[in-house]
Amino acid sequence: QEEAPKQPTKQAKEMDEEDKAFKQKQKEEQKKLEELKSKAEGKGPLDTSGIEKSGKK
Repeated sequence: QEEAPKQPTKQAKEMDEEDKAFKQKQKEEQKKLEELKSKAEGKGPLDTSGIEKSGKK
């Protein structure tokens, strides 16, 4: 049981690394979505729901 406290810190570090990578991916995905949205905006009614969800008016 004495080793138990050591493990979570190691896990926390790994989780932090994974979290950073995950957030990085999310940022990139968000960028792609924004680009697609801005492209779609010129094309018409296809993206109306997307605009409403993003809160742009």
